[in-house]
Amino acid sequence: MTIRPVTIRPASAAAIGEAAAILGDGGLVAFPTETVYGLGADGRNEQAVASIFAAKNRPQFNPLIVHVKATDTAAVYADFDDRAHALAARYWPGPLTLVLPRHTDSALSLLVSAGLETVALRVPAHPTAQALLSTFDGPIAAPSANASGAVSPTRAEHVAQSLGGAPDLIVDGGPCPIGLESTVIDLSGDTPRILRHGAVTLEALRREFGPVDDAGTPGETAAPVKSPGMLARHYATSLPLRLEASSADPDEALLAFGEPVPPGAAKIENLSPAGDLTEAAANLFAMLRALDLPQYSAIAVVPIPDRGLGRAINDRLRRAALPP
Repeated sequence: MTIRPVTIRPASAAAIGEAAAILGDGGLVAFPTETVYGLGADGRNEQAVASIFAAKNRPQFNPLIVHVKATDTAAVYADFDDRAHALAARYWPGPLTLVLPRHTDSALSLLVSAGLETVALRVPAHPTAQALLSTFDGPIAAPSANASGAVSPTRAEHVAQSLGGAPDLIVDGGPCPIGLESTVIDLSGDTPRILRHGAVTLEALRREFGPVDDAGTPGETAAPVKSPGMLARHYATSLPLRLEASSADPDEALLAFGEPVPPGAAKIENLSPAGDLTEAAANLFAMLRALDLPQYSAIAVVPIPDRGLGRAINDRLRRAALPP
């Protein structure tokens, strides 16, 4: 296997221009925010977003934070109520992520929401991140730029140590001033809930905005914790899924992977004719939606290799296949 070289450029107008071009071509760029370094991709490009999961060896599809340059940009992708506007006015740009209902016609990748009806949005304050967002002029999906489960990176060399040459470019903007991931607050329900603690504290939020539940404190709220992968049945289609299918009935839709494709289905979507798991991950949610139509009796799904991103794909399919 070829090991890609690590490319680190000090933050400059030239480096930011190069990074923006890479993002536009569907590549990956690591860049600093005030919290930690992020591994960024064009938030509208399913294949590019899937590459984030592959680069991090992320075992499951967790929702990704989408970084945008300003509140009015964020409002293009999600529904802002009075609470969201107030929090954005107080803390953006800054280390606060808002989880909001995503617009049904949003141009964002379905993978950034991991099949949920919400999207996590943030306006970072770091000057390098802001310069990149302005130059790229688009949303950047970016989890922390480290291998899944490893310590989050707060310097460019941490990214290189964890991910090697997986990013096409690492923009070195120096050490992150906060060094702790952003606070995440869920505004999709009646009462705001903190899903992840960070520099914007629960105490400050309650002091300034009133009641805020803490999803990390068992028993504090009766509502179930809204977190990807926590529910047994999740990401479910309206039609039943029939997994490990080697054939399809004439009234079924078929979700295929690789070649050959079993014949006989009324409609076929192929996650990746070439058998590429990254491509399959990028296509998963969109293709499930394309097949989930009332004229079919079920969706037959061929076996997916249970390795790498295939494990994440199978996890989502197994959860979706459970009966209601």
